[in-house]
Amino acid sequence: MAFCANCGAAVEGKFCQTCGTPVGAPGSGPVPGAGPIPGPGVNPVAVNPVPPPMATSVSMNDNMAGALCYLFGFITGILFLVLSPYNQNRTIRFHAFQSIFMNIAWFAAWIVITLVMIPFHYIPFLGLFISVVLHSALGLAAIILWFYMMFKTYNGEKVVLPVIGPMADKQAGV
Repeated sequence: MAFCANCGAAVEGKFCQTCGTPVGAPGSGPVPGAGPIPGPGVNPVAVNPVPPPMATSVSMNDNMAGALCYLFGFITGILFLVLSPYNQNRTIRFHAFQSIFMNIAWFAAWIVITLVMIPFHYIPFLGLFISVVLHSALGLAAIILWFYMMFKTYNGEKVVLPVIGPMADKQAGV
C-alpha cells in the first residue's frame, strides 16, 4: 500500500483521497519538515498533526476605509481617526477629516437657514412653505453629496471639496 508524500494518508490509485496530491508524480516527494511517512496501521494525523490556524489581522483597503469614513458622518470620521491601523494612513485621515468638516458645514448651513427663516414664519403659509422648501433642498443636497463622496472614494478617486477639502488635507498631513 502506498502513502501520500504530502499528508501521509494511505493512497489507492494515482491521487491521494485526502489532499488530492498525485502519487508518484515528479516533485511529489516528502514535504520538508513533515517528518517520516507512517507505515501501515499508523494514524497519519498522530504522526503529522496539523497546527491550529493562526489568528490573522483583518484590515480593509484604503478605498473601503475612506468610503466608510463618510458612512455615519462625523461619528465614523472620528472613529477612523482613533482606530490604530487607519489613523497612520494619510489618505484615510484626509477622508475622515473631510467627513467631519462636511457634516459640521451641513449642520451650520441648517442652523443659518433656520435662523434666517424665523422672521418669515410670521407670513402665513408663505414663510412655512419657503422654510420647508429650503430645508428639504438642503437635506436632498446633503444626501446626494454623501452618496457621491462615498461612491467616488470607494472607486479610488480623491474628491477635494471646495472650502473644507484643503482644511482636511492640512489636518491629515501631520
